Amino acid sequence: MTNNINRGLYTDVIDIRRKVFVESARLILSNDYHNVDKLKIEFQKVPGKIIPSKDPTYRCCVYKERAIVGERLRASLGLPLRKGEIDSPVYQGLETALSHQKIVTEEIVNVIPDACEKCPTEAYKVTDNCRKCLAHPCSVVCPVNAISFNSQYAVIDQEKCINCGRCKTACPYDSITHYDRPCAAACGVDAIDSDASNRAVINQEKCVKCGMCIVACPFGAIVDKSEFVQLLIASEENKKVYAIIAPSFIGQFGPRIEPGQIINGIKKIGFDEVMEVAFGADVATNKEGEEWLHRVKEGKFSFLGTSCCPSWVDMALQDFPEIADNISGSYTPMKASAMMIKKNDPEALVCFIGPCIAKKSESTRPEVREEIDYVITFEELASILVAKDIELSDLESLPLPELASKAGRNYPVSGGVAHAVYENIRHLDPEAEVLIDKRDSLKECKKMIKEVLVGKNKANLIEGMACPGGCVGGAGILTPINRTTRAVGTFAESSQYHSSYQNPHTEEVQ
Repeated sequence: MTNNINRGLYTDVIDIRRKVFVESARLILSNDYHNVDKLKIEFQKVPGKIIPSKDPTYRCCVYKERAIVGERLRASLGLPLRKGEIDSPVYQGLETALSHQKIVTEEIVNVIPDACEKCPTEAYKVTDNCRKCLAHPCSVVCPVNAISFNSQYAVIDQEKCINCGRCKTACPYDSITHYDRPCAAACGVDAIDSDASNRAVINQEKCVKCGMCIVACPFGAIVDKSEFVQLLIASEENKKVYAIIAPSFIGQFGPRIEPGQIINGIKKIGFDEVMEVAFGADVATNKEGEEWLHRVKEGKFSFLGTSCCPSWVDMALQDFPEIADNISGSYTPMKASAMMIKKNDPEALVCFIGPCIAKKSESTRPEVREEIDYVITFEELASILVAKDIELSDLESLPLPELASKAGRNYPVSGGVAHAVYENIRHLDPEAEVLIDKRDSLKECKKMIKEVLVGKNKANLIEGMACPGGCVGGAGILTPINRTTRAVGTFAESSQYHSSYQNPHTEEVQ
């Protein structure tokens, strides 16, 4: 599992990542992006600006540190990593990034080979806390006889060990430690493999783009592609760009920053209008409530799974294809919100702003591509604000159109989706027996599905969230999960509509 205790800490990894974002944005904003030759020179200087010292701070040499920054820079432009061509210029292929056209299409999450420190794979090892006790319960419980003793300690034969963990549980001195690659431990779909040099690589066939490996890696070796450069160019070209912002935006920029100040800041970047994705959540809730009654109440299926989290849905379809028809076919909140905008303004470009890496992947799908033009995270948004010298605390608080219910605004918190759908079902049919289960993190979601399939779990409405705590724990958040959870709840209470079915605006998207 991801070490969620460290989420929200400002580490050196985060510092470098955000400096790269800011430098990328500044170069686009302060230069004529049509002058490609000049931009190439400026982009080639960025690694030296971010790593100015001649002596290494983090790696074996300053040249490796700068090379890694160069790869992060390429990802910020939406370009593929150089991988085996690390000696080629940082700006290779820059021309393709200097347009308002979307270029991010595949392999959104990648490992930077030079940044991977070849962490050991999963294993149990005995520490010097071992007392070589007479009882030696560790060897007694080992099912494969992998534990022996030397003159001082117990020793685990890694060739025999099956990583069951029984020895660790049995040791009275807690002398046996379990470790794994942080990225692999965080991945809920076992998509982290190793190359011939024992560096981590991502199995793109298994990866569901949740981004948990990105935030788990303490070396910053895993990156996701960005498209804020294309977004900025669209603004510079005076395209009409709308921002749709995920409900977890509350509290991301500090406890004293009001929602209206965030809206004002987004508009100052160059967006024409800002809309809450919580509106789309209300649309999705209404549809899923009707689906439950049609599928489950009428006896066609034993349960319905929610569909707002693309990583959860991808995992479910990938690992449990037999439940494909049990997953709701409703629009995700992102798509539903964008549909309303493009219905009213077909020429509009729509950018989703949120905590989610998986939304970048979702936006490339044919059924979503027509509605969503760009996806950026809260972290990327913050970097643009810094690049444009916009201080949110200095801005006037603008009103936010009241388009979303309390239930829709609570979507990013684990359990919020299922509860919203439950309220709608009970509104439509007060006698309906709705049994809810919800899990967050993909490993827990897998357990839930298995329990349902074998009859151990009787839930007939299940909610899955890939990230810890729900969307509030997404890879692109800026603040600790618990703080965001509280802020979202407080903001949700301010809505004039309690439930999704009370929101009259949802009728505009059918």
